Amino acid sequence: MENSGGIQGNITAGLAGRYASALFDLARESNTIDGVQTSLAALRQGLADSAELAALVASPVVSRTDAAKAVAAVAKAMKLDSLTTKFLGVLAENRRLADLTGMIDAFDAIVAAHRGEMTAKVTSAHPLSAEQLGALAANLKTRVGRDVSIATTVDPAILGGLVVQLGSQLIDGSIRTRLNSFAQAMKG
Repeated sequence: MENSGGIQGNITAGLAGRYASALFDLARESNTIDGVQTSLAALRQGLADSAELAALVASPVVSRTDAAKAVAAVAKAMKLDSLTTKFLGVLAENRRLADLTGMIDAFDAIVAAHRGEMTAKVTSAHPLSAEQLGALAANLKTRVGRDVSIATTVDPAILGGLVVQLGSQLIDGSIRTRLNSFAQAMKG
């Protein structure tokens, strides 16, 4: 790790960070950072969309062999890159699939730091178009003074608007929050 004290210092603290750091080092060495990041974004969305996939990675009763077979099938079905597929196999073998979401978050943070960017986690009620993502990235760049990569999640429960987490700052512009605030105001 050439930047273990700088870029990856705080990000790699903890188990998820160590696994993400190892994946990043392998992706950098094989020049596949973008492919791995795309595959991990697809996995993140798959975990949000599929209760079965979320249950598979969280289940402590699935054997290592069965978990490895299942994640290999998922990786093939989702057309994930080979490094991410191997990474999932290692996680299954080491019984670390339950930490996958944290590893994805840590990997994104490491990549963003490597590129001199910040990462914004954006939740929307519906998928955002490329134009909307571009406009949002430009607005966030103006706000923080550097490039911002965006990790998106779709959650229909927010009804509309956006919830943006940028570092420790949370900007909640969801309709759900506005309605809740309105309801509280009406109560007195």
